[in-house]
Amino acid sequence: MAWKEVANSKPLFLTVYATVIVGIVFSSVYVFSAIYSSGNSSVQSSSSWLLPSNGDSSSLRQRSNVSTPAPTQRNKSGKHIWEIPPPGSKMPPLKTFALRKELIEKRVKDNVIVVTFGNYAFMDFILTWVKHLTDLGVDNLLVGAMDTKLLEALYWKGIPVFDMGSHMSTIDVGWGSPTFHKMGREKVILIDAILPFGYELLMCDTDMVWLKNPLPYFARFPEADILTSTDQVAPTVADDGLDSWELAGAAYNIGIFHWRPTEPAKKLAKEWKDMLLADDKIWDQNGFNDLVHRQLGPAVKDSDGLVYVYDGNLKLGLLPASTFCSGHTYFVQGMYQQLRLEPYAVHTTFQYGGTEGKRHRLREAMLFYDPPEYYDSPGGFLTFRPSIPKRLLFEGVHTIDTHFSLVNYQIKQIRTALAIASLLGRTLVLPELWCRLDRLWFGHPGILPGTLTKQPFICPADHVLEVNVMLKELPEDEFGPGIKFREYSFLDNPSLPTNVKQSWLNVQLCESGSEGCDVSNNTTPGHPLKFPKNSNEEMYKSIFSSFKDVKVIQFSSMQDAFAGFTDKKTEERFRYRVKRYVGIWCCVENQAPGHIYYDMYWDEKPKWKPLPPQKPEDDHPPW
Repeated sequence: MAWKEVANSKPLFLTVYATVIVGIVFSSVYVFSAIYSSGNSSVQSSSSWLLPSNGDSSSLRQRSNVSTPAPTQRNKSGKHIWEIPPPGSKMPPLKTFALRKELIEKRVKDNVIVVTFGNYAFMDFILTWVKHLTDLGVDNLLVGAMDTKLLEALYWKGIPVFDMGSHMSTIDVGWGSPTFHKMGREKVILIDAILPFGYELLMCDTDMVWLKNPLPYFARFPEADILTSTDQVAPTVADDGLDSWELAGAAYNIGIFHWRPTEPAKKLAKEWKDMLLADDKIWDQNGFNDLVHRQLGPAVKDSDGLVYVYDGNLKLGLLPASTFCSGHTYFVQGMYQQLRLEPYAVHTTFQYGGTEGKRHRLREAMLFYDPPEYYDSPGGFLTFRPSIPKRLLFEGVHTIDTHFSLVNYQIKQIRTALAIASLLGRTLVLPELWCRLDRLWFGHPGILPGTLTKQPFICPADHVLEVNVMLKELPEDEFGPGIKFREYSFLDNPSLPTNVKQSWLNVQLCESGSEGCDVSNNTTPGHPLKFPKNSNEEMYKSIFSSFKDVKVIQFSSMQDAFAGFTDKKTEERFRYRVKRYVGIWCCVENQAPGHIYYDMYWDEKPKWKPLPPQKPEDDHPPW
């Protein structure tokens, strides 16, 4: 990402938008619901739970106040997506799935084809991407398979798929790896191959979801050769028009962009492809930005925001960051809410947990489609009501010290909840995390100037927790038993089954010896279980063994809820595990290194302060 460009452009926004944000308040966040049907074909993949909801977008309207898209012409094939091949069918020969104009022609609608691609490691992301579009009534889509395992899985689910001939690994390749860069080149090769067929192309990464049908929006700018998303984090317009190319200083992000098959666009695609194939060290996004910025300006006359770029003939438009959202403008700022706009898409950029972090972000927003078993974990769930003193949230100046005071207070409660969840063999539903300061990859003043970030704000879990580490299978003899967890919005998700919602035990912590604080005599059905504070391991096992069949146990608090493990070895393994569950805050301005490590056991160190490593030998996590 062009962070230098972002930094240099910040002062522009302070004056321009001071008046825009005055008086704007957060809109309500609506509950996102999704409708699932169960599959019945023996040839389906393990993701057979995911089937269409017959174009019903009422769930989306409920969350984002999005109106139902008007009926549009069906694709030329006349076939619905998600039509599973009949039982007894055989997999067609691989050559059947080669990318040809005839294949696209069967799916195109209004001369537009929507495309994503990936390998089998992103199967669940692809299913989520497809279902969001089809629920919106958009089925003129195709998925490029980079390995035959994905191709076969998508075929048996009735999803239009083609073979990219990439022979890609089926595992997650990781951002920045050589295979990751190979995937980027495959995207450019794909664009260059499709444009000569004469169809408009909406190219998307798989780690984004559609919240509203974007095709009418693109049709508003018929002169544009390319419409692209950006990494812009400050608004340049207050409505849903294109972002200002003069004010937007961030990199153009190629995760969402719309191409028309014009000569300037085809010329750019070919040169971009040739550039990347000639030098495997060039990142595809950087290559695109370098080419486009060869010339920037002038504005296209009477075009509502288009600008001449590249060779002076290509007309480019920047999709608004407020509605074609990045991971920052959606998950951190909620920019679309503050500007009272309806978001079209969210791309899981600006996050810190790898692929697992992207998945968790979408789950927090209730935008990811998981199988039914995700919502009914063996052993049941554990949750608690987090308590945060008002002074930690609102009093004092927003500084590194006050940020860490707030976050550390919550970390201690999560640590206790992890211990109880481990002890009872339950899946922990994480609480909302509140932060005072943003997290980025570089030194910053806490909140980027010009952005609409509120203080304090509910921060994504990956701002504090190492979500990817929490999901790793660590050796049990060294780290103790694994601890499953769910996102903070889990129990509000409409996909939660009735049998889980109706099997609930509230636990009210009480002072041992106080009136009514006698667990042997207070288990009246329908009433909270009063449970003594600072109970030991034996007390937990003894009392809660009677509630093994209860799906959800909710504690009133985690303050002084657990006295600790009895067995020292169990304690050591638990500590060894959860110390790795917290990450870093980044970064102090004008200091190297500027990152500060969170510490799961900060409260055991009386002299602990939130400071960057003072010496090279100190630059390591606190374990």
